[in-house]
Amino acid sequence: MAHSRFVKDTGLTVRMTTVMFLLGALFVALVVAMMYVFSEFWLLIGLAGIGVAFWQWWSSDKVAMRAMRAREVTPEEAPELHGMIDRLCALADMPKPRVGISDMRVPNAFATGRSPNRAVVCVTTGILHTLDDEELEAVLAHELSHVAHRDVLVMTVASSAGIVAGMLTRGAQFGALSRGRDSNGGPAILIAIVVSLVVYAVSFFLTRLLSRYREMCADRSGAYLTMKPAALASALQKITGEMSTIPQRDLRATKSMNAFFIAPALRGVSLSTITSTHPSLEQRLEQLARIQAELGRPTS
Repeated sequence: MAHSRFVKDTGLTVRMTTVMFLLGALFVALVVAMMYVFSEFWLLIGLAGIGVAFWQWWSSDKVAMRAMRAREVTPEEAPELHGMIDRLCALADMPKPRVGISDMRVPNAFATGRSPNRAVVCVTTGILHTLDDEELEAVLAHELSHVAHRDVLVMTVASSAGIVAGMLTRGAQFGALSRGRDSNGGPAILIAIVVSLVVYAVSFFLTRLLSRYREMCADRSGAYLTMKPAALASALQKITGEMSTIPQRDLRATKSMNAFFIAPALRGVSLSTITSTHPSLEQRLEQLARIQAELGRPTS
């Protein structure tokens, strides 16, 4: 975890370490399985998979900004936004990330980047028009917590496991088909598909378990930093409520970024299932209410 004054969370550190270890073990098992089934193609397939994972890690900030049609802004272009982040970074004793704005009606914010030095905190024009200053500051504290805890990096690497599994499956199918009428082609494809599906399924559920926990952690850390949990609760309610007014085509355009948003760009969908990227709004508000009660309790 990066050095900062954000509340440390051992549970988040343990979960990130566990997810990375399990996904690493699964990736090794997948490559070994492909090496066994398709000995003549395993090296090429493995290198391609590793290359994709490395590229996603290296260019995660650029990919996310491009997906959101966002641009980096200077203090001259967005003085109030930079001023808020300057104050929060000084309060948290952490390096200031780059600042971006996405010209989208969807009210949201996200943090991305492979390290605190390469991080970007980005907000949409929709959220700038929806929240007041206290609420926006609470949202920015939430996003800066993701940067300080380095869970953005872990989520980026972890989410690439499914992409790698899919690439290895397609490569294995190509290898099997190239054998023509070889009787081993059918069983080989079946083995490759089963192994890849297992890797994808496990990575899918692991990343969502981690994603839900990291959002609760960021809510908690941001609330303690600003000492204004009610402002974050109000922001989450406004963001979630505003989603019902956004056209479905706009929500679909941001679907790939849902795991990184402060709140998913969805409407009419339950977030109480094991496949959701975020805890339910009720869970988040309950936690913030507990923190508000704790902060309001007089010290003896």
